[in-house]
Amino acid sequence: MRAEIQAVTEAVEQSLGLLRRHLDWEKSLFRLDELTALTEDPNLWNDSERAQKLLREKNQLESGLNGTRQLERDLKDNLELLEMAEMEGDQDMIADAEKAIFALKDRAATMELESLLSGEADANDAFLEVNAGAGGTEAQDWALILLRMYTRWAEQHDYKVELLDETNGEEAGIKSATIQIKGHNAYGWLKSESGVHRLVRISPFDSQARRHTSFSSVSVTPVIDDKINVEINEKDVKVDTFRASGAGGQHVNKTDSAVRFTHIPTGIVVSCQQERSQHKNRAKAWDMLRARIYEMELRKREEAANALEATKTDIGWGHQIRSYVLQPYQMVKDLRTNVETSDSGGVLNGDLDRFLQAALAQRLNGHGDQQAG
Repeated sequence: MRAEIQAVTEAVEQSLGLLRRHLDWEKSLFRLDELTALTEDPNLWNDSERAQKLLREKNQLESGLNGTRQLERDLKDNLELLEMAEMEGDQDMIADAEKAIFALKDRAATMELESLLSGEADANDAFLEVNAGAGGTEAQDWALILLRMYTRWAEQHDYKVELLDETNGEEAGIKSATIQIKGHNAYGWLKSESGVHRLVRISPFDSQARRHTSFSSVSVTPVIDDKINVEINEKDVKVDTFRASGAGGQHVNKTDSAVRFTHIPTGIVVSCQQERSQHKNRAKAWDMLRARIYEMELRKREEAANALEATKTDIGWGHQIRSYVLQPYQMVKDLRTNVETSDSGGVLNGDLDRFLQAALAQRLNGHGDQQAG
């Protein structure tokens, strides 16, 4: 077996060992048996909240266990295929098996990173908010491009996306928007995306075809579940109601169902106009406010923990984290990890994994410099 294949095989086997340890394999198998028995109880759905919680835990455990088993099987199968192909001298089959084995290394590395998402909110859904910076139509169009980029990334990973709030620009794009991304580890993967994103391109809104630089801010917060306690005094919250914006026509909302909450001590503002019911919009706005306050506390803790580190990376709101250059050349570069690629079109269509993986590796291990073509 060639030295490269041997090295890749050893790397995948090492990842499998780490995955089994992170899962605490025997304990997870026992817990899965427990959950299976509980979810088969016909009385379980008498308490729908508990039922959903148990099913979510069961699905997450199954995903981790089955993913590790599948990786192990795929490695074994492809090694056997390679051995058979070499015995028969079938060069096409050898090439296919080697390609599959090399791909397993990337898959194992991603699974290993994902297994380390152990923060108390990492497994939760995420609220993602985009706000256009100064610059009028150009910045508002850039905000819409970013919103589409994250939506496509989420859809590529089988996450569900729900639009909660949106304010359109005067001519094009959006001034702001908030979406909820629903799926296991959504917040864990996206939490490093908070910050300022910079675009350089020939503006389609400039009749003289000049190059423009635009900025938009992204904020990612976790959806808080019942495991995390965030207390908010209702007296500290100013509540405004307004008529939800929409396309008009017979479906236009004629009541003040949209709500805006302002948390006076922190100045945090959230709004929701997704539902026709003001009651439902209020409930969702409370969830968003709790998430923003929780994320603010998380950031304070992280900044305090890193205060003495010379290599501290600013990831908070208001700090530039990534540049997207479309003119005069194609380059997307993360300014924290130095990961870069010339495939700007792919990135803007949701190909963000190289950046998310590097940012996660940097936060966990204190490194992450790499390049991609």
